[in-house]
Amino acid sequence: MESLQTIKQRFGIIGNNPMLNVALQKAIRVAPTDISVLVTGESGVGKESIPKIIHHLSHRKHNKYIAVNCGAIPEGTIDSELFGHEKGSFTGATQTRSGYFEEADGGTIFLDEVGELPLPTQVRLLRVLETGEYMKVGSSKAEKTDVRIVAATNVNMMDAIHKGKFREDLYYRLSTVEIYLPPLRERPDDTHLLFRKFASDFAQKYKMPTIKLEEEALPVLLNYSWNGNIRQLKNITEQISVIEQNRSITKEVLKSYLPDYQSNLPAIIKKSSLESDFSNEREILYKVLFDMRNDINDLKKLTQSLMKEEGKQKNTENTQYLINKIYGKEYEDVEDDMEIIRPPIAEPYPKAPHINSYDDIETVDESVSLQEKEYEMIKKSLDRNKGKRKLAAKELGISERTLYRKIKQYDL
Repeated sequence: MESLQTIKQRFGIIGNNPMLNVALQKAIRVAPTDISVLVTGESGVGKESIPKIIHHLSHRKHNKYIAVNCGAIPEGTIDSELFGHEKGSFTGATQTRSGYFEEADGGTIFLDEVGELPLPTQVRLLRVLETGEYMKVGSSKAEKTDVRIVAATNVNMMDAIHKGKFREDLYYRLSTVEIYLPPLRERPDDTHLLFRKFASDFAQKYKMPTIKLEEEALPVLLNYSWNGNIRQLKNITEQISVIEQNRSITKEVLKSYLPDYQSNLPAIIKKSSLESDFSNEREILYKVLFDMRNDINDLKKLTQSLMKEEGKQKNTENTQYLINKIYGKEYEDVEDDMEIIRPPIAEPYPKAPHINSYDDIETVDESVSLQEKEYEMIKKSLDRNKGKRKLAAKELGISERTLYRKIKQYDL
């Protein structure tokens, strides 16, 4: 078995990041077997290197290796490309054609961007993985193939499964072993090594001196987010190599080639759809809580207005008492754990253990009076608005839900 360093040199892989080394070691270990492999990671991280390593270290290395970009083939022709077709099976099929699975028999097929496969093609691929059989488009005859499938995707597969865009059974067949390649922002120590390698390659290609970063420009290179990963780094290195006459690259020059560069800020990492869904649910919960708070504030205002009309002063504890009386059962459980302090009276009385235990308190008459006032205000508002609850609730400064409950309570 070849060493890790030998594999890096053979396939031009630059870097010593621990996560990168784990990915390469996995590829080396699974190469002698025929199990299917799924390579995951963001676009531009170099996922195409893993299937090449697996193929060249396997017993299939003397047979064909075919790489297929599933996202680049139109949906209407992808079945024909992968599995072939019979003459006359569709318009333009003037002759029988072999597909990639037939051509790669005995070898390896690399399905890049497998998450972009249409659902009917996923069914065909699942059959190949389970039985080794496939049928050409327009044929009813099953044919056998012996291929090793290595797939890659930058799509969040579990999210795609939940949205019905990818078959769960196919995902588990493809990902017998999953190999994850980290993004460049998680490999800051490798970024400068890659830059120097690309700068040297382009200097030889264009026959000009190699560009070098000044010391002050190095933090800019290392702190940039590199959303396009290695592909973006290579592209920018090539631009600088060709355009800049001064081969010593300053911080300002490097920044001018980096889109949306923001110094001293952490890299922006995109959240998964599942996190996005959680964030949406959290926002909805916040909105509900804010609405409840507004309802309580509206009730407090209504209570204060009623108390002013009665010419009586109401303290904070009485306000809470009235809110609980108005809301009814929704706040009973809360009041079980509260001690309601009533206004001072001539003789002391024990604290009420429960919301309904006010039979001996003299303020019952006050509550009844308030309820009568509330009844009159709601009835007048409904009459003025011709029975339209929404308008009446707005006029009263309470929610429509609360108004509906009061209508039922007073049998209006």
